[in-house]
Amino acid sequence: MTDASRPLAARERADLADLLDALGPHAPTCCEGWTTAHLAAHLVTRDRRPDAGPGYALERTPVGERLHAHSVRLEERLRTSTPYPELVARVRSGPPRWLPMGWPGLGDVVNGVEFTVHHEDARRAQPGWEPRALPLRDADTLWGAAQLFARTAAPRHPGGLVLQRSDVPGPGKRIRAGSSPTTVEGEPLEVLLWATGRTEVARVAVRGGAPAT
Repeated sequence: MTDASRPLAARERADLADLLDALGPHAPTCCEGWTTAHLAAHLVTRDRRPDAGPGYALERTPVGERLHAHSVRLEERLRTSTPYPELVARVRSGPPRWLPMGWPGLGDVVNGVEFTVHHEDARRAQPGWEPRALPLRDADTLWGAAQLFARTAAPRHPGGLVLQRSDVPGPGKRIRAGSSPTTVEGEPLEVLLWATGRTEVARVAVRGGAPAT
């Protein structure tokens, strides 16, 4: 078990590396078309190839298609040329400090959500998984990320979109205004998974207006 005093990114990285090691290279994940080897290669490429970054950041935009294709080629080259145990070792160790992702503090900021979501991608594709109980501090971090990612889902809800935490009392967060909003309620990690497209494994309650067809 990882030390709860460590940053979220460090804890999730370590736990995900343990899981990847245990599952082996051919286990399914919640990322369509990806095995655990694909996931490991993605994480190592993201850590160690700054030129892949724009392709990840702009993946969902027309201008980013060529950049994303470059990122995918880097991942595939790494996956097919590197033994799986070495990939997992690189996930576990993280990038060297002279790379941007290895700069003190930066990785903690940008990797907490990334590694938490991909940890769940590996966990929830296996039989018998159950939701994890997270410390309130981590839940608060993920709740902020859920609101950010939900903005990409908002266009599919022309009647409005509201996120509601189920773990603590309080008003919902309006993501898109409208007269018949869809409300998505759940714990922060579950709402984050829904907002990032993992709707089949996110344990949320969805009420209200229907998405656009």
